Formats: sequence, C-alpha cells, structure tokens
Amino acid sequence: MQFKNFMVDQSLKELTKHHTVVLPIACYETTIKQNINGYIPLHWHDEFQFVHVVKGETIFQINEEKILISEGEGLFINSGCLHMAKDRNDSDCAYICLNVSPSFVLSQELYTTFVKPYYQATNLPYLFLNPKEVWANSILSYILKINQMIKQNSPFYEIDISLHLTLIWKNLIMNGIELEYEQSVVVKSKRMKQMLNWIHLHYSEKIRLDDIARVGQLSRSECCRYFKRMLKTTPLNYVTDYRIQKSLILLQQAESNVTDAAYQVGFNSTSYFIDKFRKSMNLTPLAYKKTKSIIMTQTRRNDRVI
Repeated sequence: MQFKNFMVDQSLKELTKHHTVVLPIACYETTIKQNINGYIPLHWHDEFQFVHVVKGETIFQINEEKILISEGEGLFINSGCLHMAKDRNDSDCAYICLNVSPSFVLSQELYTTFVKPYYQATNLPYLFLNPKEVWANSILSYILKINQMIKQNSPFYEIDISLHLTLIWKNLIMNGIELEYEQSVVVKSKRMKQMLNWIHLHYSEKIRLDDIARVGQLSRSECCRYFKRMLKTTPLNYVTDYRIQKSLILLQQAESNVTDAAYQVGFNSTSYFIDKFRKSMNLTPLAYKKTKSIIMTQTRRNDRVI
C-alpha cells in the first residue's frame, strides 16, 4: 500500500494539477486511508469537484457543515470552498473524484449566464447527490462514464468528456436552487483563509492566539468563534494538529528522529509532542515511524519483484 501525501500550499489551496494532457479536468479514485494523514486534510481549489462514493462511507466537511456520504451517493463541492474527508467506521472508503475548471464546463458564450453565477453564490458550498433523485443520479452516472473514458483513452474521448460535462452541469442547474450572494460570507471566507495561510507559513515558530487574531483583523474571542464555527476546533488546537500533520512527512525520512521532528514543526518539548501525537494518531511517533518504515520496505521489495 502506498501512502500518499496530499499537497497544499500555505493557504490550503491544493497543489495537485487537475488536468489531463489536453483537458482542464482530473478524474481519479481516492482511497481515504491511503493518505499520509489517514484522511483527506482540509484544503480548497479553484475547480468544481464532483464526488461519487464507490465503497464504504465518509464524512465530508465543507466550510462549516458536515455530511455523511455512503456508497452510491455523491457530492458537488463548489469552487473555493474549504473541505476535508474522513473514513467512517473503518469502511475503507473509496470515491471517484472529478475536478473540472469552471471555465471548461460550458462554452465561453454560455459561461457568464449559466456557470459564473453558481460559483459566486454564497449559499451553494455543496450539493448532495442523492441517487434517488433523477438529476443527481444522472450526474453520478456521468462521473462513472468520464472516469471510464479517461481509462480507455479511445479516439476522440476528449469530445465525449466535454459532452458529458455539459450534461452534468445541465442536470445540476436544473435542480432549481435559488442563488444568494452575501458579502459577509465572502469576507468571512477570505479572513479564514488569511489566518490559515499565516499559520501554515509560521507553524514552526511560536504562535499565540493574538497573532492569529491580528492576521484576521479580529478580536481574540471572535477569532475563536471563527475557528469553532468553520473548523470545529480552537485556533491553537488547529496549530497543534497542523504541526502533527507536518511531522508525518519528517518521520518517514530514515535520517530523522522523534526529537528532531518535534522541534522542526514547532513543538518546544519532545514529551509534549509525543503526548499530542498519540492522542491524534492513536500511536506514538516512534511507532508510526517504524510502521511506515516497514511499509515502505515492503513496497520497494514488491516493486523489484514486479
């Protein structure tokens, strides 16, 4: 099993390039537990994202809301929305993920009328794709077809994908949702991303609540309310969790040790790092390092056999 590192920049914008050779899209299957963190960490991207769960169950968080998605169901996540996913009940959840640039969904002539209003809407962070609904079931089936087209790489498959994307978008907007635009929601999202960006730039340094609040131009109490409402945690607990995420990469390096990893990601005490790591990951940093070392050794052996 290969454990994948989910790459994002300092603002949590995903760095994965969502495109094939000639199309501004990506379609791939994700098994949540194969991520280096054991879940898909908080991130955002400019592309629309369509999800079709093909195995197990997952809890998605999109901005402030959480939603359970089970096998056969799916999700539309709007451009720029913070989201993350965790496996539920060790179900070994896997889903097909279709990411597409908003500008590619429809022709440029139709984009302004039929696409732009939807990604600008502040009341549309996501839509649940219930297979019992005709419009949603159509979208889910088109996701599977696009995934199959990319795998088969048949002649002119790019044109077929473009046609299916048009049908996906038609079914989505036929759902009839009334779009709303609230400037306060835009401001909150911008402030949240600014604070997260600052944390990700300075996580290895000493961070105080006052520092985070100042970046968001908020009081200490309002800063805490932002994090509680949007991320379901406190600002400083988020810092701790992010430091642990960053330590996972270091612990997989053969030359690193637990103490080095702790100090490099901003902990000023090895014992405190071990305690927080154990509570987050359900094992010690050393045990994690040994486990990943065994997995990587086995993977290299399997690669040589192949």
